[in-house]
Amino acid sequence: MPDTPRPDVTTAATTGVGSTYRIQVRPGFDLNATAGLADYLADLGITHLYSAPLLTATPGSAHGYDVVDHRAVNPELGGEAGRQRLVRALRAAGLGLVVDIVPNHAGVARPEANPAWWDVLRRGRDSAYADWFDIDWDRGRLLLPVLADTPDALDDLKVVEGELRYHEHRFPITDGTGAGTPREVHDRQHYELISWRRGDTELTYRRFFAVSDLAGLRVEDPAVFAATHAEILRWVDAGEVDGIRVDHPDGLRDPAGYLARLRAAAPAAWLLVEKILEYGEELPDWSVDGTTGYDALAAVCGLFVDGRAEGDFTALDTRLTGHLTSWENLIHDSKLAAATRLLAAELSRLAALVPELPPEQARAALAELAACFPVYRGYPPAGARHLAAARSEAGRRRPDLTATLDAVTARLRDPGHELAARFPQLTGAVMAKGVEDTAYYRWSRFVALNEVGGSPAHFGVPPAEFHRFAAARQVRWPASMTTLSTHDTKRGEDVRARLAVLSELPDRWAERVADWMSRAPLADPAFAHLLWQTAAGAWPIERDRLHAYVEKAAREASVSTSWADPDPGFERELHALVDRMYDDPELHAEITAFAAEITPAGWANALGQKLVQLAMPGVPDTYQGTELWENSLVDPDNRRPVDFAVRRDLLARLDAGWRPEVAADGAAKLLVVSRTLRLRRDRPELFAGYRPVPAHGPAGTHAVAFDRGGAIAVATRLPLHLAGAGGWRDTTLSLPVHPVTDMFTGRVYSGSELLMHDLLSTYPVALLAPTDSVEAAA
Repeated sequence: MPDTPRPDVTTAATTGVGSTYRIQVRPGFDLNATAGLADYLADLGITHLYSAPLLTATPGSAHGYDVVDHRAVNPELGGEAGRQRLVRALRAAGLGLVVDIVPNHAGVARPEANPAWWDVLRRGRDSAYADWFDIDWDRGRLLLPVLADTPDALDDLKVVEGELRYHEHRFPITDGTGAGTPREVHDRQHYELISWRRGDTELTYRRFFAVSDLAGLRVEDPAVFAATHAEILRWVDAGEVDGIRVDHPDGLRDPAGYLARLRAAAPAAWLLVEKILEYGEELPDWSVDGTTGYDALAAVCGLFVDGRAEGDFTALDTRLTGHLTSWENLIHDSKLAAATRLLAAELSRLAALVPELPPEQARAALAELAACFPVYRGYPPAGARHLAAARSEAGRRRPDLTATLDAVTARLRDPGHELAARFPQLTGAVMAKGVEDTAYYRWSRFVALNEVGGSPAHFGVPPAEFHRFAAARQVRWPASMTTLSTHDTKRGEDVRARLAVLSELPDRWAERVADWMSRAPLADPAFAHLLWQTAAGAWPIERDRLHAYVEKAAREASVSTSWADPDPGFERELHALVDRMYDDPELHAEITAFAAEITPAGWANALGQKLVQLAMPGVPDTYQGTELWENSLVDPDNRRPVDFAVRRDLLARLDAGWRPEVAADGAAKLLVVSRTLRLRRDRPELFAGYRPVPAHGPAGTHAVAFDRGGAIAVATRLPLHLAGAGGWRDTTLSLPVHPVTDMFTGRVYSGSELLMHDLLSTYPVALLAPTDSVEAAA
């Protein structure tokens, strides 16, 4: 990361957003319920509530990313009255609001719920909303993949109350076309209902990834931007929203142009993009304050992984699967499959933009370039470098396509060519579906690293690398978000923290998992290794949750079963294995014992990574419920209800003077979260810089410490190796200021050299602040 400031660099103080707390506002936990958390969040030390999308979504939506009407707050969340109650409650507690918006797509699963989509279906190209959606009108009728995959599916069509009905699906009928049989009526419409299986190959509108229920919006059109952003910007103009999180900017035709327009419309807002950066990739100099924090997540979590174990886990993976896996080849193949199967319709649309080339060759060349593209997508001028890398690798893999690759690449280098504008939208989707949603479930070498924004091929982050990352972040993106868990992460932060412990005992894990896999075999050994790691990281976990997870994960992997073609035999075998984990007394006892063995070190990692994330440069986010231990897996598991009453009670006990042990109740984590957030909120000047603080002595490499400009964070890494070597012994930490107070224990230290075993005798972490600052704040 460069270490020169951006010309428009902002800081947390500039934006007014000091920290956020993410709430998945949904029908089961609506705006009124969210408003009831305002006092708790203020007590926790949060400055801003960070909400899931609030605009009207598909009825029953559990997440809100399928907006159907941009003009109003979702009535299932409480509508405008609920939003106003939330704003009042936040203001009364001294808090602000950050909202999530979805500019890339709209929900179309239920056409009757989306007025714009309904009108397009009814009027076709004559609709006032025809330009809202990215539809290829030149290909004829708008194809809707909703039918069963049977030749007589259209026999189930009915005309009811002036609408065309297919089971629960409702569609409009164009004026004057309603006479005759349902099939005859259907054949006169601007749309054609087709088998759901044909969607991936024949669809005539751009989607979000491969989700046909989410139709791409053309927000590059100023009129579409204005119509879809008016309500959100009204809230901003009224001073009721302080920040905006932009979902999936990589799906947009012109992300830079869109963000410039949004910044002009909301010049004072804290503006974040859900941009996933590959290892070493830089965020473009957009008119934003930063990302939603996946880059920070990878750096922080990697800090607690022992990179020296990489060879051991590679050897274990090879033994278990019977072959050496090349991550480079695996992601190439999974991306190529995504491009040619899941996204075949999008690929064909791009190939049609170069009619001078044979269609199949154009498709093959574009698919190969997308599979070889090293990042999600390119942006000028840096995109030229990524395109060159993709062209080189594609030529190496497919020398038979040299001439076609050259021709296609020439078009992609022409900024005025339509292919150059659309190809980046494809590469982002190919990366997401091929890597995040497929390869991460196939390569199970060490799944703690298989995380959004991470790189499984980079085994851990040495402290020096982390310090370089954090120092550059302080200079370049000081108001960017940091996070450890989101609604999209593959597993919760504390599951990752416990799995990181395995990197300290590779031989022990290899012995343990090999024994389990031999006694309880699965036909897919790579997936079996993922399953056993998941159990080790999340145990104890309710049986139904593990069943739901393994079914989703196996279908995402698309090796032994899949979403499109589930394999009942394999899935029965898989669920039988999960049941055996609970029903076989000996196996259950062994899993429980092993999880108990690594849990204390996992807690140390969890506290360490949480402190680092909260104290490092950036604006820290806490995902709902993660102020206590949290063993969530991928969604929807990570959207389960949170028991806030327990959290309120524990926080009150902490404020009454209780100093908990590091134990199963998670109160120690709540202590770290609340004291760090409160110090950041009350004394922001202590977090205005960044400097590594070295530890000297025999265990110095086990300490991660940095000075933020007065506040000093200290964490323990690789706790098992530390204990095995005899502990901290005479390792010391050099302090630039003294006396200091540890915000977690209340102890005061007056010397310039602190003994680590004294400083970390109660907790594996410490947050030191100048004593006079602490007394002044009190």
